[in-house]
Amino acid sequence: MSQSGEVTVKLGQRQDREQPPANPHRGEASLQIGGASHVLRPRFSALVAAEEELGALFALVERAGSGELRLSEVATLFWHCLASREGLSRAQVGDAVMRQGLAASAKPLRALLAQILQGSG
Repeated sequence: MSQSGEVTVKLGQRQDREQPPANPHRGEASLQIGGASHVLRPRFSALVAAEEELGALFALVERAGSGELRLSEVATLFWHCLASREGLSRAQVGDAVMRQGLAASAKPLRALLAQILQGSG
């Protein structure tokens, strides 16, 4: 940054932008992928895409409630709800869920499922 407060960016150099933290009031949650926090945002378009792949979202919520949700379903829902997929692969999302375990993945999963059931207000 210069003395005048301007930011100088050199062409050809990638500037890593940190995502703002997840806003739980909007139904957002965070997921650690590759050592970085990524926002899961259950937008309408994301949920429609997830539903097309996973089946009815209400059935997904029921499976989660009865302990029958599969690991692949969790990773798929997270993939579709990522606020930004830039530089990520679907496999990395699945690997992140495996690395942190289902117990740690339950917190963002609960936030997304609550948003699916309750809506945004």
